[in-house]
Amino acid sequence: MNTNYDENNHLVLVGKVTSEKRFSHEVYGEKFYNFDLSVPRLSGNADLIPITISERLLTNKDIEMDSKVTVIGQFRSYNSYDNDRNRLILTVFAKDITFAEDQENDVKVGKDIVSNEVVLNGYICKKPIYRKTPFGREISDILLAVNRAYNKSDYIPCIAWGRNARFCENMEVGTAVKIIGRVQSRTYEKKHEDGTVETRVAYEVSVASLEICNEDDDHTAEQKEEAI
Repeated sequence: MNTNYDENNHLVLVGKVTSEKRFSHEVYGEKFYNFDLSVPRLSGNADLIPITISERLLTNKDIEMDSKVTVIGQFRSYNSYDNDRNRLILTVFAKDITFAEDQENDVKVGKDIVSNEVVLNGYICKKPIYRKTPFGREISDILLAVNRAYNKSDYIPCIAWGRNARFCENMEVGTAVKIIGRVQSRTYEKKHEDGTVETRVAYEVSVASLEICNEDDDHTAEQKEEAI
C-alpha cells in the first residue's frame, strides 16, 4: 500500500459556496473554519459537501457566499461523542483553494472535465454488506480505512453499484484496494426512542472504479457507474 499519505487520499471539488464561514476549532494557535460547498452532479442535482479550511489558506481572500471555488484536499473522518454514543463525522480537509469569480463549474484535468473526484488507497476494515434495492439494483456498502500521517487513519464509507457491488461482496477484511469515485451527500431520517424523527445528512464515496492492490492478487474490477 502506498506510504505517500497525500496519494492515499486525494480529492478535487469544484462548486459554489452556499454558507457563511463558521469557526470550527483551533490547533496550536491556528484557526480552522467550516463552510458548505454545492457540487453539481451530471444529473442536474447537487451534493452539499462540508469543507474544513485553515486560516492560512485565506490570507488573500475570504470565503464569501456564492463564490465559485476549486478545493484540493482529502476526505477525512473523526469521532464525535454525543450522549455517550460515538458518531463518525466526515469532512473535506482543504489543502489548497482557488477562487474564480467567473469560473465555470468544472476544472480540466488532462482531457477530462472533473468537478468531483476522490482517489483512496486503503483497506477494507468491515465486511462489505451486499444487498438489492426494491427495484433490483445491486449495492455494496464498504468501510475503507485510509492511513495518514502520525499513525492516524480515516474511516471512509463507500458505496458500490452493479458489477462492482458483486465484486465487493466476498472481499475479506484487510484487503487493500484503490477506489476512484466521487463524494456524495444524502439525507435520511433518524428515529429516536421517544418517537421523534430527525433529518440527518450522510456523506460517502460513490465508487466509479475499484481495484485490489494486494501484490499476490491481479483481480481488478472497474466499471463506470451512471451519476445519480
